[in-house]
Amino acid sequence: MVLQANIRKAQQGDVEAFNQLVLAYQDHVYTAAYRIMGDATAADDMTQDAFVTAFRKLGQFHGGNFKAWLIRIAINTCYDELRRTKRRPTESINDDDYDSEANPKLVSKADSPETYVQRSELRSAIEDCFELLSAEHRLVVTMSDMEDYSYEEIASAVNISLGTVKSRISRARMRLRDCLKTKGELLPSVYRQDNVS
Repeated sequence: MVLQANIRKAQQGDVEAFNQLVLAYQDHVYTAAYRIMGDATAADDMTQDAFVTAFRKLGQFHGGNFKAWLIRIAINTCYDELRRTKRRPTESINDDDYDSEANPKLVSKADSPETYVQRSELRSAIEDCFELLSAEHRLVVTMSDMEDYSYEEIASAVNISLGTVKSRISRARMRLRDCLKTKGELLPSVYRQDNVS
């Protein structure tokens, strides 16, 4: 397998092999960093720092899920930076995340202006509720629901137990649901509490 070969070569000091690993995983690492830092420039910096750290620590990787290992390094890099600067992480699901060119399934050519406005308001409500979550809850729900990581991958990446992952995701979803209930008029009717089938 190419991945394993590149890891072995990189562990022996092959910079080109490590560059191949960077190319394969930079989007995943950047996404994790952005979700924690909430800022593109900071996420770029943390991504670069994470890969520098990963290169230095390649000898400590002894198999397993390489992507989860990299994400754990990225998460630790971000939290170290946040502690160093003593600033609160921010999370933003902004319009760039929902750009119609990047996500063509999210925008239908048949959408009326009213539907477009409703979707925009719903997106804003979800973002507002999401920002009320703690950094720990935002991270695990982002990894699970937006990045499609398994619970096991999240546990490994964040260095917490599987039970803690499950409880944090459950609490985060419950808090999101409770927050969104207060914005019921923005929810499609099938999701409203008062909808009776």
